Amino acid sequence: MTHHPPTAGLLLAAGAGRRYGEPKALRFLGAAIDTLAAGGCDPVIVVLGAAAAAARRRTAGRPVPNGARLAVVVNHDWSRGMASSLRVGLRVAAELSASVVCVHLVDLPGVTPAAVRRILSTVPNACPTSVLARATYQGELGHPVLLGADHWAGVGRSARADRGAHEYLRRHDAVLGRVECGDVADGADVDFHPS
Repeated sequence: MTHHPPTAGLLLAAGAGRRYGEPKALRFLGAAIDTLAAGGCDPVIVVLGAAAAAARRRTAGRPVPNGARLAVVVNHDWSRGMASSLRVGLRVAAELSASVVCVHLVDLPGVTPAAVRRILSTVPNACPTSVLARATYQGELGHPVLLGADHWAGVGRSARADRGAHEYLRRHDAVLGRVECGDVADGADVDFHPS
């Protein structure tokens, strides 16, 4: 079995999306944590915001696949958008001495551990901090996104509102790895799929 450098999962779950009568984090949080951990991420960093107290209660004491460590933090500026949560998560990843993060969004329930494993398999053993890659679904860009530590400062500076790392990834398109996951997962945001 090929050894790959450990990668922290970074789950952005701070938004107040109320399409389901409650913040999406409350509905999809456990499954999203499990997806990252079962896919091979350790630790899993969860950034909460809206309904943080209720979401934290749902994570307290629950078993995490593969015995992955769970770090739950609150972004008190969550209303400023995804960019602020991404910066909080990257700061925690640095404090935990991670060299790579696998960024995932809480409202993508079709993303599977198989997709996470596939994208993690692209982390280079020789220089993991240089990795920059993202999942695609039938060629369309999606999540998870892999960010090696070499990119964190640039991502933090360029992140704006709800665009997250979008601008940084666009500017670095020439070196962005694309990992097709459409055969093992669905990258659709639940906002686009009424139940």
